[in-house]
Amino acid sequence: MKFLAPKVGGLPAADIAERLFLDETDGVALVDAQGIVLHENAQLRSMLGAIHRQCVWSGLPAEAAATLAAELRAGRAATVQATLGSAGGAGQAPRVLRLAVLPMPRGGALLRVTDRTHERSLEDQLGQAQRLQAVGELAGGIAHDFNNLLTAILGAAEDVKARSRNAADSEDLDQICASAERGAALVRQLLAFSRQQTLQPRVVALNDAIRSTAQLLRRLLGAGVTLTLELEEPSRRVRIDPTQLDQVLVNLSVNASHAMPQGGVLTISSGPKLVLKPETFGGETLPPGRYASLSVRDTGNGIPADLLPRIFEPFFTTRKEKGGTGLGLSTVHGIVRQSGGYMAVESEAGVGTIFRILLPRHEETELFQAEPATPGPPPEAVVSGGTATTVLLVDDEAPVRRLAERALTREGWQVVAAASAEEALEAVESQDMAERALAFVVSDVVMPGMDGPALVRQLREQRPGLPAILMSGYADSGLRTALQAADIRFLAKPFGMAELVRAAQELAQSGQVSANVAFLPRSSSGKNEQKKNK
Repeated sequence: MKFLAPKVGGLPAADIAERLFLDETDGVALVDAQGIVLHENAQLRSMLGAIHRQCVWSGLPAEAAATLAAELRAGRAATVQATLGSAGGAGQAPRVLRLAVLPMPRGGALLRVTDRTHERSLEDQLGQAQRLQAVGELAGGIAHDFNNLLTAILGAAEDVKARSRNAADSEDLDQICASAERGAALVRQLLAFSRQQTLQPRVVALNDAIRSTAQLLRRLLGAGVTLTLELEEPSRRVRIDPTQLDQVLVNLSVNASHAMPQGGVLTISSGPKLVLKPETFGGETLPPGRYASLSVRDTGNGIPADLLPRIFEPFFTTRKEKGGTGLGLSTVHGIVRQSGGYMAVESEAGVGTIFRILLPRHEETELFQAEPATPGPPPEAVVSGGTATTVLLVDDEAPVRRLAERALTREGWQVVAAASAEEALEAVESQDMAERALAFVVSDVVMPGMDGPALVRQLREQRPGLPAILMSGYADSGLRTALQAADIRFLAKPFGMAELVRAAQELAQSGQVSANVAFLPRSSSGKNEQKKNK
């Protein structure tokens, strides 16, 4: 008896397969009306396993299989999405497949299976990034106003404390200052998460920084947790804010200790990593380059797979009843990314968790760490036989402006205060200021109308090189970079008035407050032109 090859649409299945399956990247199969596979390509077998001569619906989730079978019986095309088991073993993301059936004219159908696992992962990452960006923008939005309030609270409390001789009042004022500092720390965490905090990066030897922090960690972790260091020599150098690097190590280590309530081993390791071509790391694209690797590994309970995608979200915590704020890991992630690094996490239930951080290597052979200047009394700067002791102070927040004026006046500066940039320009152009010279200008960054940087630029048109201090409760990284390039000092709010005085002293000590001609009033035509431009 002659064997009859299966036919679909009047043609031998093998002939159709040979024509349709050539160079296909998707999984493709020919199936009969009952879903029995007549022919399939290698890609389909890798997706669904060995299904030759079997019913394809048996390898799919029940709901997806029922939908496809019903549509095929009705002679209609259909497309469904199905989630199968893990694509890469335990702890890996499940496979997401798109299945489409196209009925053939004389029975049977063409089945096409597309693996959307990577595409779906990218969609999830994009959604997560958009959610985090929205929270970051919110953090930046509230930081300015909130830090202005905290600056006023800190300044007023310090001012009253300096005048008070009552011990009970002093204790209450200390509590006010401590609470304001806690509020400031919370804002700093939010800005760290949103990658908008003010950093002071330096070149540091990574291994030395780890060893230094390990001394503190051994006291924090307690007797039940054993801390081990696996540091590869020679030490790699990175450019990062040392204080923020300490915070990264402390936050990760304390989180690890919480995951080991019965004790365990915490290992901090370092080493090099060379990336020759772009690769995926922590859901982001890691560009080629030389990196220093920092890893924190514990032997704790691990992070459940359903919670792993959310661990960097601010205020997300599984320890709320134990006082967890949910800002530890989000702060770490923000510090790493703002420092130009990348971060990834791997976790397995009952085995432990490892956080991996890659920071760009600093290739200079020498390690430079500038010593901070020691504040001293403000020297007199001679101006045409006199002294430049006049300071222009501009801030739209009346409490902050009043406290700053009082603090600078106590130090011997003659302060001209203004509530806006426009008011400051009018004061500078007044007849009273014609015979006086400015030592420097102190201004808020964000104000109604003209902002602080624009004010400094306009003042420097008349007096090139005028020293300036700009202060703000929030300034994005682009603005901070621009301020540094323009030789403008930045003072982040909230700050105590002692910090403002110290910044003024350092500015005077640097020699920038130097002899120069006094401001001259603009001509009347110039004033009219300025008002017209407004």
